Amino acid sequence: MKPMLLILTWVVVIITAVALYLRQAYSSLRRDGINHLPTVPLFGNILWIMLQKEHFVDLISRIINAFPDDKIVGNYDMTTPILIVRDLEMLKRITVKDFEHFIDRRSFTTELDPMFGRGLLLLHGDEWKAMRSTMSPAFTSSKIRLMVPFMEEVCLEMIKVLKQRIKDSGTSHYDMECKEVMTRYANDVIASCAFGLKVESLTADSEFYLNSKSITKFTFWRFMKIMFYRLLPSVAQMMKLSLVPKETTDYFTNVVLGTMKNREKNKIVRNDMINILMEVKKGIVTTLEQSERFEDNKGFTQHSNGLLYTGQLTHEKEDKDADAGFATVEESHIGKKQHNYEWTDTDLVAQAALFLFAGFDTISTAMSFILYELALNSDVQDRLVQEIREYDAKNNGKIDYSSIQSMTYLDMVVSEGMRLWPPAPFMDRICIRKGQCVLIPAYDLHRNPEYFPNPTKFDPERFSHENRDKIVPFTYLPFGLGPRNCIGSRFALCEVKVMLYLLLRDLKLTTCEKTCIPARLSKNGFEMLIFGGAWVRLSVRTE
Repeated sequence: MKPMLLILTWVVVIITAVALYLRQAYSSLRRDGINHLPTVPLFGNILWIMLQKEHFVDLISRIINAFPDDKIVGNYDMTTPILIVRDLEMLKRITVKDFEHFIDRRSFTTELDPMFGRGLLLLHGDEWKAMRSTMSPAFTSSKIRLMVPFMEEVCLEMIKVLKQRIKDSGTSHYDMECKEVMTRYANDVIASCAFGLKVESLTADSEFYLNSKSITKFTFWRFMKIMFYRLLPSVAQMMKLSLVPKETTDYFTNVVLGTMKNREKNKIVRNDMINILMEVKKGIVTTLEQSERFEDNKGFTQHSNGLLYTGQLTHEKEDKDADAGFATVEESHIGKKQHNYEWTDTDLVAQAALFLFAGFDTISTAMSFILYELALNSDVQDRLVQEIREYDAKNNGKIDYSSIQSMTYLDMVVSEGMRLWPPAPFMDRICIRKGQCVLIPAYDLHRNPEYFPNPTKFDPERFSHENRDKIVPFTYLPFGLGPRNCIGSRFALCEVKVMLYLLLRDLKLTTCEKTCIPARLSKNGFEMLIFGGAWVRLSVRTE
C-alpha cells in the first residue's frame, strides 16, 4: 500500500503544480487588462490550428472581432501570451519610433539549425544589424536590374511549357493550379538569380526543386517541432533540433560552398546572391550608396505609403527608387560603423537558404493569388493586357527593369493583389526590455473597411495616383514596416511583374470548373493557400 500511496501523492503533487502553473500562465493577459478568447489548457488558443481545423488568420480575425473596440487584444500561443496590436500609433512606435526596443523577431527554431537558425530572419540585435547591412547590396535596384534577363528567360520557358500543355490537352485550354506552377517558376528564378543554376523545374522534378520544397513545405511534424521549441527552447537547443532534414541541409551547403569555390577558382563574377556571399567570406565590406544627411531629430521622412525611419539607425538613399512600385519598402542603413563580424560558412549558407525560402514560397503565393483574381476579374485583366500591349509595341517586344517598373496599371494590380492576399499575413516583434511578443495583423489591417472600403473586392483603383494618397500610413504593409522590413521587396515585385507581363501577353486567364468562388483559405495552419487550389484556365490569346 505504501508504494501505491507514494505514487498517488506524487501524481497529486504534479497535477497541482501543473494546475498552478497554468493558472499563473493564463492570467498574465488578464492582469494587464487585455481581453482574449477562452483558452484550452496547454494549447491556449491554438488547438484548432494544431488540429488543422482553423487557419491562423481566421483565429486572429475571430479574436479581433470579439473585441472590436480594443486597441490591443490577446492570444495565447500554447502558454505564451501574445499582444495583437491594432492601433496605428502603437504600430508606428513599435516598428519605427521605438524600433530599438522591438528589434527582434520571435524565434521558431534553435540557433544550431543550419538552415534557419542563423538566417537574417531570426538573427537578433547587433548580429542582425551587421548581417542586414552586409546583405543589403544584393537587393538594390541596380543589382535587380541586371537580373531581369534571367527572370525573362525562366518565364519564357514556363510559357513555352504551358503552351505545349494546352496543345497536348486536345482542347483549346489547359487548367492550371497556380500555386504549383508559380512555385516552380519562382524556384527556377531563385536558382538562376541567386545560385547561377538552370534547373527547369517545370519539365521535371529537379534535385534543386525537391530540396527547395523540403525547406519550404510546412508539414505537421515541422509545426510540432516549432511548438516544441517554443514550449521548451532549452531542451530543443540541447537536442540540436532542426526543421530541415540533414540531407537537404547537406545538399544546399554543397551547392552554396561548391559554387563559391568554383567561381573563385575560375574567376567567375555574376551579379547574384552567391557573389555577395563570396565578398562577405573574403571580408570585403560593401555598403549601399548613402547620403550623410540625417533627417530632423524626430527621425522620420515622409514616403507615399507611410513614415520611414531615418534617424539614428538609418541613412537616406539619394535615389529613393520611386519607380520600384507602391508596395516596395525603402532600405534602412543600420548603423554607420563597420561591423567586425566574422561570418562562418554556416552563416553564409543560412542567408542563401533564407533567400530561397522567401523566394520559393512567399513570392509564388503572391503570384498565385494575383492570377486567381485576374481570372475572376476579366475587366481588370483586359485593361492590364492593353497596357502590356502598348508597352510591348513601344519597346519592340523587349522588356527591361525600367519599362516594367514604369507600368502604372501593372503596379496597381500587384499592389492590390498584395493587399487582398498578403503573402505574409502577420509579423511579430519581441520587446527587448520585457520579452513580450507583439503581433502585427497585416491581413486584418488590409481588410479593415475603415481603411479600405469594400475590402474583399479586388479593386486596383485603390492604388491609382489619384487614390493612393488616401491610404492611411501603417495600414498597408505587404513587406513589413520600419528598419526590419523585407529586404527583398524590390526583387519580389520585379519578379511578379515580369511574370505577369510575359504570361498575359500570350495567354488568357479565365475561371474553370475547379475554380473556388469565393476563395477560402485552406485550414492547414499558417500557409496562405486557397482551399481546393488556385485553379484557373489558360488559353492562347488570339485577339
